[in-house]
Amino acid sequence: MATPLPDGQQLSAAPGAPGAAHDVAVEVLRHGPLPRSQLARRLGLSAGSLTRLSKPLIASGLLVEAPPAADPETRRPTRPLDVPADRHRFVGVDLSADRAWGVLTDLRAQVLAREDAPLPDRSPAAVADATARLVTSLAGRAGGTGAVEEVGVTLDGYVDPSGVVRRALSLGWSTPVDLTATLTDRLGRRVVVGNGMHAFTQTEHWFGEGRATTSFAALAVGAGIGYGLVMHDAVVETPDTALHLLSHLPLDGSGPRCPVGHRGCASSLLTLPALEAAARLALGRPTTAEELLTRAAAGDPAAQVVVDDAARHLGTLVAAVASFTMVERILLTGDAAAVATVGRAALAEGVHAARDPEASAVDLVVRSDDSSVWGRGAAGMAVQAYVSGPEWLALEAAEAG
Repeated sequence: MATPLPDGQQLSAAPGAPGAAHDVAVEVLRHGPLPRSQLARRLGLSAGSLTRLSKPLIASGLLVEAPPAADPETRRPTRPLDVPADRHRFVGVDLSADRAWGVLTDLRAQVLAREDAPLPDRSPAAVADATARLVTSLAGRAGGTGAVEEVGVTLDGYVDPSGVVRRALSLGWSTPVDLTATLTDRLGRRVVVGNGMHAFTQTEHWFGEGRATTSFAALAVGAGIGYGLVMHDAVVETPDTALHLLSHLPLDGSGPRCPVGHRGCASSLLTLPALEAAARLALGRPTTAEELLTRAAAGDPAAQVVVDDAARHLGTLVAAVASFTMVERILLTGDAAAVATVGRAALAEGVHAARDPEASAVDLVVRSDDSSVWGRGAAGMAVQAYVSGPEWLALEAAEAG
């Protein structure tokens, strides 16, 4: 819990300014270190207003002055503003169907430590126990759970605004589970629970590939098809956010059927099970997606045909997202993202075939991350929850006092 401001202490010099001071702090957190002139321009503030707002933030220790540097605009010496990100610790845990992936991060979701644990029992009580143990172990590297500001937990499912998991089919949960309350009681820290793809998109928006854009899309291809969208510098969130909205987008009317009966949809062509089914037919024996990609990269012609076919369909999906949303950048990740690199030429064919020839080139970033990236997404979600209200400012001011 945040400590309230001492009587009479304020973080701003004028009524209404706490919101503006918060905006200054968040802008520096996301984009710092920033020269004052650049910060003022980004927020539409005068130099005098920025000085009034930043002075108490610096005095409280929430902002710090970085070493002297030349202002890129004026070329004059300046002391850019930054946040002391290393003063804060967060733990993020993502729950997959059979494993919990955890990380310890700082205030900018920079990963400091990783751990994972199996989930042999997917009952809510057993998953809560395993998650609490993993959080406690990671927090121990920061001095214990008391040193952690907040904990984020994500899963592939629907979580309502109160933090109750309404559905998590990957874990076999079809009835509500109040995982937030259970873990908060167990850990004695504030816990936020959310959808994994949404949290990943939030974190990339603030601290990753989306940091320099005001619009971008995140695609994850693996066990399923995940999708997140940022428009006008804000993550798009609707009641359908937790659904796999692109999973059943038709890509090839002659393709195989997915488990729910759609022919040639993204789920039937691009997921790990789809790749393995196609590989089994082409190679004549059971083959994992990892082995398929390794064989294709090594020059196996039969494996390359399977990968190229998937990459071509993936290009169609990427082109659809780019055309429908007109975002500045698309980030592709997930366990099957390597299809885009091993089948790079076929991917480009798919994109080209589905795009207007005069359309801008698609800025596609392909990142084959390990599974801890989803734990980082959970930690980033916790960071945003921590800094989203006045408590962050109040705590720093109280500690300074």
